[in-house]
Order: sequence, then C-alpha cells, then structure tokens
Amino acid sequence: MLKNAKVLVVDDDVDVLLAVKMLLRPEVKEIVTEKNPEKIPGLLSQTSFDLILLDMNFKSSLNTGNEGIFWLRKIREADKNVAVIMITAYGDIDLAVRSVKEGANDFVLKPWRNEKLLFTMEEAIERSVNNQDTKGKGQKSDNKKSSKSSKNDLNTILGESEVMQEIFYKIGKIAPTDANILIMGENGTGKGEIARMIHQKSYRSEQPFVNVDLGALTESLFESELFGHKKGAFTDAREDRAGRFEAASNGTLFLDEIGNITLPQQAKLLTVLQNREVVRVGTNNPIPIDIRLISATNSKIYEMATENRFRKDLIYRLNTIEIHLPPLRERGEDVIVLAEFFAGNYAAKYNKANLFIDEKAKEKIRKYAFPGNIRELQHCLERAAIMAESDVITARDLDFSSSIEGPKIIDVPVSLKIEEIEKNTILKAIEKHDGNITKAAKELGITRTALYRRLGKYEI
Repeated sequence: MLKNAKVLVVDDDVDVLLAVKMLLRPEVKEIVTEKNPEKIPGLLSQTSFDLILLDMNFKSSLNTGNEGIFWLRKIREADKNVAVIMITAYGDIDLAVRSVKEGANDFVLKPWRNEKLLFTMEEAIERSVNNQDTKGKGQKSDNKKSSKSSKNDLNTILGESEVMQEIFYKIGKIAPTDANILIMGENGTGKGEIARMIHQKSYRSEQPFVNVDLGALTESLFESELFGHKKGAFTDAREDRAGRFEAASNGTLFLDEIGNITLPQQAKLLTVLQNREVVRVGTNNPIPIDIRLISATNSKIYEMATENRFRKDLIYRLNTIEIHLPPLRERGEDVIVLAEFFAGNYAAKYNKANLFIDEKAKEKIRKYAFPGNIRELQHCLERAAIMAESDVITARDLDFSSSIEGPKIIDVPVSLKIEEIEKNTILKAIEKHDGNITKAAKELGITRTALYRRLGKYEI
C-alpha cells in the first residue's frame, strides 16, 4: 500500500527533509517536501495525498507544539481522510497525546529508526483506508458494534469518575498506535486490566497478549524466560524454548512490576528494546521481534532513577506515553459502582439472585480508604456476599478488620477537585524546601521538568 502512496513531508529542517526524501523515494509513488507550512493549503488543493508527515515545532526556540497542532487542524479541515503522522524532536508525552487527540493518526520522535518510520506510515495509510471503507455500512451497524465494545470494556474495568473518564479517553486515542506505554499506580488499582484494555482496542487485538510478572522472576531465570534458550544452554534446558518476547510476536507484551528488576537486568532489557531483537540463551543468533510493549509499576520509578537504581535511558524507552492510575480512595463514587458490580458477580456465584448493598453499607464503604484498592474491595464484597444472611449486604457484613491498615478518608467539601489538591501539595512541598525545586520534585516523586510543567499549569 505504501508503494502506491503520495506523501507530503512538512518540516522547517532542510536536513530532515533531505533525509526523508532519500529514505522514501524508493518506497513510495510520489514524495513532496515543503519547508514552509503556510503552503500546506495550496498543496492540498492541488494534490490528493495519502499521508502527511508534519513537524510539530516550526520555531526552534519553542517546543510548545502549538504550530504543529494549528496546521494539523487546518489539514483536517481540508481533508478528513488523509493519514497524518506528527514528528517532533522533543520526547514530550503531553504533546504526543495532544496531537493524537487533535486527529493525528500517530507520531514519531526524531531521530527515528527508518524501518520503524516505514512501518508506522504503512499502518497509518492502511487504517485510513479501512476507516473510509467502513463509513458507508450504516449507523445501525456502528451502534451495534459500539454497544458490544462498551460491554467488553465494562467487563474489563469500571469507572464513572472524571479522572477515569479522562484515562478511558486517553486509552481510546493511544491504543491504535504502537507507542510504548508505562502504567503507574498503587497495587490493586487495575494496571493489568488497563493493559489488556489497551491491547483489545489496538490493531494487534487478534494477536497474543503475553503477561510477564517480572517481580516473580528470579535473576537466574530472567534471560531464559524473556529471551528464550537453546537446548543444553544450562542444566534444566532440555529443549529449545522461545521466550516471552517471541511468544508475543505481532501482539502485546505486558511487563508487570518493571520497577523490581536489577540494573544488570535493565541493561539486558534495554539492549533488546533498542535493537528490536532477542538472542536466546546459549546462541549467538539474533531473532527480530515485532511487539507492542506495555509496562507497569507501583514503584516511584523517577525517584529510583535519581538515586541511580533505575536507568533513565530505559525509562525513555518505556514511557512514550504514561498513564497514572489513581488509588480507589481518590475516585469518588467509583467505589460504589465497583462494589455493586462485584456484588452482582458474587450473587450469581453464591446463588443469591437478588443480592444488593444497603445504604448504611455503602456509607461504610465510602468512608474506608481501601489501601489494597480494587483488589481489596473485591475480596471484601466476596466475604460479604458469603456472610450475608439474606439478600441484603449490610454494614455488619462488611469486615475490614483483616485488611491492611491504611489512611482513613477524611471528609472534604464535594467541590474540592483533584487539581486543587495537587496544587496545594506542590505549594507545601516548595515551601517545605524553601523554594528548592529539585528537592521539592524529589519529595513529590516527579522530575524537575514535570514539576516545572505543573508550576506553569497552576500559574504558581
């Protein structure tokens, strides 16, 4: 499909234009390069392009991405169907997500690997053509598909709060891309479910989803499990065996508890991600891999990096996009939505068809912090469903005594927003460290750059 494509490249860096032209000349039907974005409308009126590579920053002194977003909107006004891939020299997660929200098909970071750029272009054009083909199939079919998709999503993870709706929206935009994703959050917040949701919404959904709990791998098994081994490579290697990277070929590899691996293991993982190939233990033959990588951790990974316990260059490979899952205590009425969902499940399991939670029980659930998050709530509801003497779960049936002690939720005004809490926390950290941004960022568990972004956001 790429061979028959007409491609427009818009970038104010003449070296980039030359490099892309040399790369694409034998790969596409026609390539047009342009340094001045002001000429985009004229070019679009003269030629019907299949794909546009668009720079996000046309002024070297700025990295806001506003220029690229402006011209992306202009392109979408002129042609809703053309595939658009954004290119930027700045590995800014927010800019990448924003461009996808504004209608870009995908994005690449400079410098790119040629084969990765060609693959991204091929996929973008294919998706664009498929989308056009499906438009004439009728609203009824679309509604049916939407309803089915919604049901599947509810079986994966629930959430009606604003913060979760933002996460679902973000997932909807990034899932169709091949961007590496790092999911961060406390234990029990649903990181694995989110990873699976991303896979289900991706174009790799028909391919394998391979889950690896890195925290459960011993140091001696790390390479063998991930990269595979040859028969006789070590004592128990009785046959050739493919590793998890190969098992996830063309699909998604989910590396859970990524923060638990040692520095030597990090170095080995980084080499594989950089080269996009694995070498089985006991051989010297590299095997190419084609995977979508999703990682997750409950560790303060940026703090670990400042303490030289986690490689920064590996973080940059993992976190093209970050998703921060909030603890259950910060999700408002989601705790009741989830409690009723689990009660319904266990009603069927334990033959209590009309099981429901009364208001006093709901109030007790609201006031408890659930340090174990969704996982703890689920176990509590299962115990309650078993212990309930009727079809009603009462406050007495809810036993939190066996749970790990955690912070209790304090009563706060309903109007208090998460943004206000974050702003106040930042102010307290800066005040505590007498205006020292580096120390304040470390206290907050974020990078100095991330803290500066928040200072600008809240006009502090």
